[in-house]
Amino acid sequence: MRKLSVLFLFVFSLTSCDDGDIITTELTFDDTFQACGDLVLYKVKTDPNETLSLQLSNANFTMADLILTEPISNGSLVEQLQANETTEFSVAGALKYRSYTSDPSNFFCNDVPPNGIQITQEFTSTSGTGKFTMELVEDDNDGVPAEMEDINGNGDLYDDDTDGDLIPNFLDVDDDGDNVLTVTELTDFDGNDDDDNPLTNPEDTDGDGIPNYLDDDDDNDSVPTRNEEGNSQDNNPTNDISDNDFGPDYLNPVFTFDFAPTSFREHTIQQKFTVNLLLENIQFPEIIYDETDFGTLTTVDGVDILNDERTVTPPFI
Repeated sequence: MRKLSVLFLFVFSLTSCDDGDIITTELTFDDTFQACGDLVLYKVKTDPNETLSLQLSNANFTMADLILTEPISNGSLVEQLQANETTEFSVAGALKYRSYTSDPSNFFCNDVPPNGIQITQEFTSTSGTGKFTMELVEDDNDGVPAEMEDINGNGDLYDDDTDGDLIPNFLDVDDDGDNVLTVTELTDFDGNDDDDNPLTNPEDTDGDGIPNYLDDDDDNDSVPTRNEEGNSQDNNPTNDISDNDFGPDYLNPVFTFDFAPTSFREHTIQQKFTVNLLLENIQFPEIIYDETDFGTLTTVDGVDILNDERTVTPPFI
């Protein structure tokens, strides 16, 4: 939850408190917001029933210019395009705080507002600016945290590519290019790991000091792991087992089948796109709005912001 602190200044009649009494209160909203079409952004809470809403009528862009809802093939390109957009705008007369007599959850995004909801208070901003920031985060979800895939330790995740397939390790579901997924190679083939943390002692079958997930010859039999498909040449060495008591042939130096594959397995890269809104120097006639983070956009007209995946098959090397 994110607390938005506001300062209310009410001028009461002579029968109430003295003129100029100041009441301080806090509005607590979730750190997310929703959107209707290209214009209306809103946050809703109950107990008490309150909303913060913003209309983008003063912006020179629409929400459609800012969001992604479908997987994309090149994240860096999209980030460059988004960074060139003008995403700052005035919120004077556009940001509203309202309180209601009943639950306002269905107040927005309807052609006809629901019956029975009455606004008891409304404050409209007199000045301030808004700024959208967008970020596309990609990861391979291979069981190795991205920060641990900086092999050379220089802080740049994009120049660590163990198998040379043009996909950096933090986006590569098969870091060593042996057609065995990294997540499979962190423990022994049965998935056993004494401390339940494969990263503290990742499996190293041949004991050469290179963990299996970074080793293209896991059993050190001079036959690359990806070639050890004696039973079925389907670019998946894990299902080629000659000795059921031992496991796959690529982990067994006794078997040295050598069938060169012709391609890599398809790689899946997870994508998550976020849109955040910052508000600055917000003033109302009777409110000082001293918090600037409006939150993270979750849906537009009920459609989730991109949280999907893209697939790529590396060029065979």
